Amino acid sequence: RSLAGGGSLAGMEELLSRSVPPLPPYETKEKAPPPAELRSAEFVRYYRGLQAGPPRAQLLARLARDFGVDHARVAEFSAKVLQAQEQQREPGALLQAEDRLRYYLNPRYRGLFQHLGRLEDGLRFLVELRGDLVEGLASKLLDGPHVKEMNGVLKNMLSEWFSTGFLNLERVTWQSPCEVLQKVSDSEAVHPVRNWVDMKRRVGSYRRCYFFSHCAIPGEPLIVLHVALTSDISSSIQAIVKEVPPLETEDTDKITTAIFYSISLTQQGLQGVELGTYLIKRVVKELQKELPQIKDFSTLSPIPGFTKWLVGLLSSQTKELERNELFTESERQEISEITGDSTTETLKKLLNNNEWVRSEKLVKVLHSPFMRLCAWYLYGEKHRGYALNPVANFHLQNGSVMWQINWMADTSPRGISASCGMMVNYRYFLEDTASNSAAYLGTKQIKASEQVLSLVSQFQLSSKL
Repeated sequence: RSLAGGGSLAGMEELLSRSVPPLPPYETKEKAPPPAELRSAEFVRYYRGLQAGPPRAQLLARLARDFGVDHARVAEFSAKVLQAQEQQREPGALLQAEDRLRYYLNPRYRGLFQHLGRLEDGLRFLVELRGDLVEGLASKLLDGPHVKEMNGVLKNMLSEWFSTGFLNLERVTWQSPCEVLQKVSDSEAVHPVRNWVDMKRRVGSYRRCYFFSHCAIPGEPLIVLHVALTSDISSSIQAIVKEVPPLETEDTDKITTAIFYSISLTQQGLQGVELGTYLIKRVVKELQKELPQIKDFSTLSPIPGFTKWLVGLLSSQTKELERNELFTESERQEISEITGDSTTETLKKLLNNNEWVRSEKLVKVLHSPFMRLCAWYLYGEKHRGYALNPVANFHLQNGSVMWQINWMADTSPRGISASCGMMVNYRYFLEDTASNSAAYLGTKQIKASEQVLSLVSQFQLSSKL
């Protein structure tokens, strides 16, 4: 049998048994022969020769399933740990039994990943390979406990290899190498870059753009942060990314605020590896050095998923009752005067096509209800006790305060369809971030401003959820 995209099944089996080093016996683990570089390089060549998609997925599934942990050994040494505990042997014996168990809990493929990481350019390859794993799991091309376990093992290894000590902070300017500008432009996930004029503006005056690179992959942006230098906390993205001629020189007296308006991971393989938090902290330090007069640090963040959540809420309301509890009686009347009918179906239609924004009257009527619904979505909707919205959860974990919800802050088609045009500022009070972060992670408390809390209580009063 052959694999789609090159190679036979037997060839793959043979390659895996050659490339994946056996786990040496515990006694000789320090004396194990050095890895055969040629075999690791052969694995890289073979893997890159396979087409993305099913052929690679098949190899990864096989690697996860057949080259994991030796379960018999694990059972044997678990029993020995229990035995040492029950017999209350001296601490040395128990610790050694535990060390053996820990050793045999290492899956065999971990050895392969370690060898690959030592190759020149090997780290880049491992990031690619994890990208395939993440994509395969998301598209269900890969599934099952073995693959999920291998994804977790590789993520933890990458987290150690990509810890802050190995990362360099670099600033992007119009003078940066062309390929760096191109990569930063391509990876912009929040507010797509329209053209080179737009890119020039985003690295020009009153703007800063930084990225982390890794000492083993120099010059390659791994995660990118865009900052606008302003005189107040921005409530609209249009002012930041609109096409305007680049201002020639910065007047530093006008700069009192740094707005983080976009953070994008360029490598799917580094998903879940803690980079964003460190990048924000490093950039804050950098800006404080360069512009000590900056007093306020805040984001202007998207609210992905709000519209989808709202449509879902409207659907569940219809099923339960014909009347809609999300709007007050007077709001319902106003909506039906404009649209001729205030039923949930009409509202869902409005939300699913971006047409409602064209009607000034509708925008005015929906302002109040949407603001309180959005406040509830960000503050009240939870996943395992933490904020359901991933962007909110990220900034709250970093210790920010949910500061201000902004109406019609992103009027691009993308902004309207994702979050009804709303955006939110998460504000970083540097002296409080550590305690806020500890409170959020520990007791799941969200720090929020008066504006947000007042919208939340309006929601609780008017909506019988």
